[in-house]
Amino acid sequence: MEGFFTKKQTESKTQVKGRRLTCESCGLYKDIQSPRMEPFGNFKLKIMNIGEAPGATEDARGKQWQGKVGNLLQRTLKELGIDLFNDCININACNCRPVKPDGSNGTPTPLQIDCCRARVVSAIEKYKPKVIVLFGESAIRSIIGNRWKKDLGTGSGSSGIVTKWRGWTIPDQDFKCWICPTFHPSYIERSDEGGVEETIWRQDLKQAIEMLKEPFPVHIEPEIEVISDLNELNYSVMESSNFGKTKVHAPPLMGAFDYETTGLKPHAEGQRIICASVAYSKNHAYAFMMPEKRRQLYPFLEFITDPLIKKIASNMKFEHVWSKVRLGVEVKGWYWDTMLFAHVFDNRQGITSIKFLTYVLFGIVDYDSEVAPYLKAKDEKDGNALNRITELLKIPGGREMLLKYNGWDSVCEFRACEWQMQQVLPF
Repeated sequence: MEGFFTKKQTESKTQVKGRRLTCESCGLYKDIQSPRMEPFGNFKLKIMNIGEAPGATEDARGKQWQGKVGNLLQRTLKELGIDLFNDCININACNCRPVKPDGSNGTPTPLQIDCCRARVVSAIEKYKPKVIVLFGESAIRSIIGNRWKKDLGTGSGSSGIVTKWRGWTIPDQDFKCWICPTFHPSYIERSDEGGVEETIWRQDLKQAIEMLKEPFPVHIEPEIEVISDLNELNYSVMESSNFGKTKVHAPPLMGAFDYETTGLKPHAEGQRIICASVAYSKNHAYAFMMPEKRRQLYPFLEFITDPLIKKIASNMKFEHVWSKVRLGVEVKGWYWDTMLFAHVFDNRQGITSIKFLTYVLFGIVDYDSEVAPYLKAKDEKDGNALNRITELLKIPGGREMLLKYNGWDSVCEFRACEWQMQQVLPF
């Protein structure tokens, strides 16, 4: 098996769990005035706005943002120097009007959003926007929900999903553009004029517009080097010479490391560290199975107990406790916890994991879905329960898949640390 993206690489951006969903699966198009509403706008600045769904006024006119809420968005963008219909292209997560039994505007269901996703993705691929603004929960479900395999957010609307995702400027590597979620203008219209929500919304829009000036970052695939001889960790770095790249011995300034274990807590019988990874840079990591003989482990023990090497982790308490209980050593030189800093930097719920940071900061939406099911215990409420990681090792290519994933964790922790340090160094 090559790498561990096999399933992801063959997965459709539009289909859900292998199902092919069409307009027939939804049926909204049958009883409205403007079925399958086309994108509208001159798109001069390459901004794509994705809203929720057409309302009665939009359905009657065959264009997005035509009612009271659209007028609010149009006025606000104009104050920020953007013409809604001249500078942008506009589309919805659901491109037919959902109607309640009483004839009023409805909210699109998850199924209706899934059925319309192919049209939305097709529009993105056709127009190739520089910036996509996601207005509200439905737009977030449409563009992020199908690819983000974890918790999309607690609750609904502005109290949950939108609150988790708003304000980020995501360099999405699948769509090759900046994705900027924020509140739907209907939520702002219902809020107090000039209140906190409107101020935040305006800041989000201003930040999204500023991304037009930012070059889109090119993703560099990290090299995950699987090793069996842990002497490779002995402060080896790459140096260029006339004869190519050569490994030399030089103590690194920083190193991120990560464990994959049989469970959450190391104290119970049968718990053990399966493998580990170390990243001395943002583009390279060593990954290795834990040796059976302790003397083979010495180079790694030297690394984690060297106080002069600044250690990086995501939730350092995990690696510290496992090192102490299962390896019998105290980690020295702790320097940066990406999870802790993420919480200090922004105290919203659900945004501190290395997986979330990897997406919102670097645009990699999923590098763990192949491995994640094996890292969960049957009884997730029991902190001492064993997970299914040993099952993964028994399947063809499972060992390599786990090591690659483990290496990615360390690289992403190193990258997140660098980004976070840049945010605080000016202060």
